[in-house]
Amino acid sequence: MENYLDLKNITCGYPGGFQIDNIGFEIGKGMFVGIIGPNGSGKTTLFKGLTGELKIKGGSIMLEEKNIEAMTLKQKAQKIAVVSQFTEITDMTVEEYVMLGRMPYRQNFQFFETKEDFQITEKYMKQTGVFEMKDKQMSELSGGEQQLAAIARALAQEPELLLLDEPTSHLDITHQVQILNLIQKLNNDTGLTVLIILHDLNLASEYCDYLILMNKGKVHIKGTPAEVLNFQTIEDVYQTVVITRVNPVSNKPVVFLVSERVLKNGGNLQ
Repeated sequence: MENYLDLKNITCGYPGGFQIDNIGFEIGKGMFVGIIGPNGSGKTTLFKGLTGELKIKGGSIMLEEKNIEAMTLKQKAQKIAVVSQFTEITDMTVEEYVMLGRMPYRQNFQFFETKEDFQITEKYMKQTGVFEMKDKQMSELSGGEQQLAAIARALAQEPELLLLDEPTSHLDITHQVQILNLIQKLNNDTGLTVLIILHDLNLASEYCDYLILMNKGKVHIKGTPAEVLNFQTIEDVYQTVVITRVNPVSNKPVVFLVSERVLKNGGNLQ
């Protein structure tokens, strides 16, 4: 598969603080890739480096063999859309909020949205299920609805690469599955390349084609869910006793936790 996103020996971080070092991996066009790892492993630092929030101190990020730092903000926004962990609560309607995704396509001295902008915005509001609430204020929505609106705004950019930072971490299971099913469908139907940080190992296993496990600011291991999510690797990185089995429907790994009380009582780990 042709490389679409290529990270070459990336180093970035906070002045006098945490750094990620020598991060390298490639993502093929149309892949659904998850970044996992314990708290403090460098997932969000890497995400901020990818989005430009943190300056890259070493290495390079190549998008279709072009250095991302050589691209203008407008060029990047037409290629890459970002959904953060927390949605900005603004004094605007859902439709106005989603319409912000069309900003990268504004021409010089264009002051009003075009008919195409409205059509595209409506399309993605319908796909994400927020069209019926388009006239509501963003502040009136639940957390799950706000996250769906944020995804609709990102999709309105019509990107080739979607970057998501733990978009499901504060949501109930219904909204978690709704959001990930939607992203998976877009990945399948449109070839959208997805790079997503996920906290939940079972969600990462079920939805991602490929996983990058980070630990202590470095890539610990990368590969398919079956290659990454075995009990030995998880216990080494997370310092927690787990059991791994295979989902009989999807054939993806499933991770089970074991409480300390069960372990002390000699629970069966076979």
